Amino acid sequence: MRMPNQRNIDAFLADYPPEVRVLTRAARAFLAETLPGCTEGLDESARLIAYSYGPGYKGLVCTLILSRKGVTLGIVRGSELPDPKQLLEGSGKVHRFVQLNAPADLKRPGVKTLVKAAHKAWKVRSLKSEV
Repeated sequence: MRMPNQRNIDAFLADYPPEVRVLTRAARAFLAETLPGCTEGLDESARLIAYSYGPGYKGLVCTLILSRKGVTLGIVRGSELPDPKQLLEGSGKVHRFVQLNAPADLKRPGVKTLVKAAHKAWKVRSLKSEV
């Protein structure tokens, strides 16, 4: 995974409580393992870390949105994905999310499957746009 400068990430995380920093580090490691070859991007103004396979919104697969109480795993176009474990929250027309409150939440059945499904859906969309 290509990542932003670690100092930038550390500075960004410094504003959050220790438990959110620990959770964010666990989520970053989880996504690095689950999304091989992705690019990690820091958007400080939006208070999120983006995971993509190309420039702009078209390459985006998921995000980590930080708050003082936890981390939200945003799934791009999650409304289009199967969710047999009923993990996805949100009522938007396109995006869904999984609320993470502790590193153990990353091991819940179905979380890795959702991220992999989002990656697969991105691949299908990108192939269609090449045609």
